[in-house]
Amino acid sequence: MLLPVFGLILAGCISDDITTSPDDVLSFSVEKVSFDTVITETGTPTARLLVYNRAKKGVSISAIGFKDPDTRFRLNVDGQSGSNFHDVEIRGGDSIYVFIECDPPKSPTSEPQLIEDRLQFVTNGVLQEVPVEAYGQNVTRLEAVTLEEDMTMTDEQPYVIYDSLVVAPGTRLRIDPGARLLFHDNAKLVVYGTLEAVGTRDKKIDMRGDRLDNVLKDVSYDIMAGQWHGVRIARQSFDNRLEYVNMRSTRVGLDIDSCADLSRQKLLLVNSWLHNSQYNAMTSRHARVDAYGCVFSEAANAAVSLTGGSHRFVHCTIANYYLFSAISSAALSLYHCLPEDGMADLPLMNASFENCIIYGLGGDINEGTLDDSNVYMHNVLFKSSGEDDSHFLNCVWGEDPLYYTVREDYIFDYRLRPESPAIGRGDSSFVTDLCRFDWYGMDRLAAGAPDLGAYVYTVPKEDDDTQEQQQQENSTIRQ
Repeated sequence: MLLPVFGLILAGCISDDITTSPDDVLSFSVEKVSFDTVITETGTPTARLLVYNRAKKGVSISAIGFKDPDTRFRLNVDGQSGSNFHDVEIRGGDSIYVFIECDPPKSPTSEPQLIEDRLQFVTNGVLQEVPVEAYGQNVTRLEAVTLEEDMTMTDEQPYVIYDSLVVAPGTRLRIDPGARLLFHDNAKLVVYGTLEAVGTRDKKIDMRGDRLDNVLKDVSYDIMAGQWHGVRIARQSFDNRLEYVNMRSTRVGLDIDSCADLSRQKLLLVNSWLHNSQYNAMTSRHARVDAYGCVFSEAANAAVSLTGGSHRFVHCTIANYYLFSAISSAALSLYHCLPEDGMADLPLMNASFENCIIYGLGGDINEGTLDDSNVYMHNVLFKSSGEDDSHFLNCVWGEDPLYYTVREDYIFDYRLRPESPAIGRGDSSFVTDLCRFDWYGMDRLAAGAPDLGAYVYTVPKEDDDTQEQQQQENSTIRQ
């Protein structure tokens, strides 16, 4: 918290000569100080502005302060907190730090409200201004809430979840298209009843941490794993659905547990993106789960980990380019495939992967044999070199899918480049109504044989547009 100090004078013993020329003015590290969307009645992170003196002699800044005397912004100048500063000296060729915070008030509408001011510097009689702006967003706060009655979350304004949101047995949580769920540190969603999070192509559902600022300049906190706990589907929960959901930056990802009852579907995933987890992006144990047109990516362990149960993946991309540590597991980890695994009381795994891509920095599938198992791969592109057999049918071996992903530039875009070997290598018989159209609304059957993976290849206008497109796609808080 910055403490207000009014009329603070920073006295210095700078031995440099002080220039009084109006030509010797200041330079700034940015033309405008902009905060990302800020939750109202919650302080912002601190923005930093560097103020340079390019002259050979020292300068004395006679005044620093905001134009609006009732501003919502606060200042810290070179280590001193206050609202107005006078006679601040900078040696020739040197600089000082100015730190800025904002405390946005609750706005009268649910839409983000612009808060702006101008930070003024007067040097040698010359007035210079740096615009400062932030967007304040009202939210609905939920702290350690257990739903005993059905609830619908709307897109009117974001929800911030503290500690936990628990859906009790027999209770249904509906999440409307365009809804935004922001989870505070270690917060989680636990489902004992039923979860229906059904978005649309134009109004996707967002599940992410509540840090809306950047971890580095031009690098969003979206890339940082471990910001909240994740989503757990409990054993007694069935008939859950996630469609057009972007879930990211978790500790454990989507965790699906079961009592080995495969007569009812545990979860249906359609055109969703689960990514950036400190553990697995998705874990499923002895459950019945189907996924169509989904991406599972960026995890410290496996992007997808399956134990027993019944699973079907159609037109999915399973990729692992995790950024923050060495990847400890294959992108796809399969367990309990064989009778000798010693769990005869639980059903053996039934799993099929159709028109998929399994590729990343680590291995694609964990070691083991699929002999005598009910696991089948149809028209799947693998990183590994191999050959087809009774479990691998019409697969593409040892080929790079050529994503637009550039890990070192923090671009995680799993669309296909023009030269990708995944283009046109799918089997149209696997395309159902659930996956006819991809995340961007592209028709898989429009150009003949479908492409492998979650995305339909489209001819780009310019390859350099991919980062901007991804940023636009992932920007869901300011609308």
